[in-house]
Amino acid sequence: MNFRSESDSIGTMNVPENAYYGVQSLRAQENFRITEKPMNDAFIKNVVLIKKVAAKVNGKYGYVEQNIANAIVSACDEALNGNFDQYFITDAVQGGAGTSVNMNVNEVIANRATEILGGKLGQYICHPNDHVNHSQSTNDVIPTAGKLTVLELSKGLLLNLNDLIVAFSQKAVEFDDVLKMGRTQLEDAVPIRLGQEFHAYAQAVKRDYERITNALDEMKTVNIGGTAIGTAVNAGHDYLTHIVEALSSESGLQLKHAEDLIDATQNLDCFTVISGVLKTCAMTLSKICNDLRLMSSGPRTGLYEINLPAKQNGSSIMPGKVNPVIPEVVSQVAFLVAGNDVTVSMAVEGGQLELNAFEPVIFYKLFESIICLKNAVRTLIDNCVIGITANRERCEQLLYNSVGIVTALCPYLGYKKAAELAKEALKRNVRIKDLILEYGLMSPDLLDKVLDPFAMTENK
Repeated sequence: MNFRSESDSIGTMNVPENAYYGVQSLRAQENFRITEKPMNDAFIKNVVLIKKVAAKVNGKYGYVEQNIANAIVSACDEALNGNFDQYFITDAVQGGAGTSVNMNVNEVIANRATEILGGKLGQYICHPNDHVNHSQSTNDVIPTAGKLTVLELSKGLLLNLNDLIVAFSQKAVEFDDVLKMGRTQLEDAVPIRLGQEFHAYAQAVKRDYERITNALDEMKTVNIGGTAIGTAVNAGHDYLTHIVEALSSESGLQLKHAEDLIDATQNLDCFTVISGVLKTCAMTLSKICNDLRLMSSGPRTGLYEINLPAKQNGSSIMPGKVNPVIPEVVSQVAFLVAGNDVTVSMAVEGGQLELNAFEPVIFYKLFESIICLKNAVRTLIDNCVIGITANRERCEQLLYNSVGIVTALCPYLGYKKAAELAKEALKRNVRIKDLILEYGLMSPDLLDKVLDPFAMTENK
């Protein structure tokens, strides 16, 4: 392999001759072999998008020569098309608040722009710092790109959550006439309809959808133009005035400048907000999946009130065993998201004075949470919820053999007497209804009315 020599403030390195990255990218690659995963593709594209918009504004207002600005824009368009993906080489987790990934993008764009201007790789007719990074800092580019990426990745999650709400709502209608025993603390309580349970699931997911939507609004407030610490040093007035408007136009998002750019550069609390609501959503989904696993347990020795679609063999040793693998994987994603939320929270807290240096790990974990949740919701819908069926006879059997319906007798017999009847029914293994008729405590007509399970499930 042939090399070219490049230098930075640390020293000189040999860079592969045909590489579009430069010395700072290569140094970062050597220093940060952490996750063995590159930065998220969408995040890289958003950094490139910011470079493109910055070049347009810098060129328009004379901060960068127009021919160089045009070359940067052309190079960015090629990068957005995926032409240079292999040259974005920095690890997802890196020191320096994201300076490495910012410079990686700067070097790739500068080298390609240099070629467009008639130069060779490493010649830097278009310079990574002086031109591509003009009017910018890592400290406003990286958080802005992170917010754009959260907004982009969340679109798929919200679409899937909406589909899950619809799926649960459809099951609520399908199962509306299925009576079963409700349970509290895993013990028999009072009757409920299976459809009511699924309607409750739809409502819970709907709240999570709304929470996420509200939290995403904070992602639309950006500190681009604030440069190093929010004081906009090295950013011209026209650039500072127009950069957010230009980025909004290019991205299709309604972005706005932070009221206080210093605050927006120092403090990343908006990321704890979105991470927190993602965790809340994950906990909701895991709780629902716990219910699905319990209700489908058995088939002979469990509740067996519903059937989950059989998706794969459940054991390498027990023939015919089928496990609830889809609810299981959703719960595992919930555990992952909860752990990521801890990481995000600690990283947000870890900032000092005018900057938080830990944005790379914040984004690494936040993006992972969004992507995994999106995919978990999709498989929950397609491979589980839409295929759930009710075991109506089993639900009825458990309901009528339960003593839970004794609660409805309290207004007529009193709590103490109802409790005595419940204990006796369990001891003798007879139905509550038969026991009451045996003792002549209520007329058959009144008893039928009071112990009507459907009536017990209606809000009065």
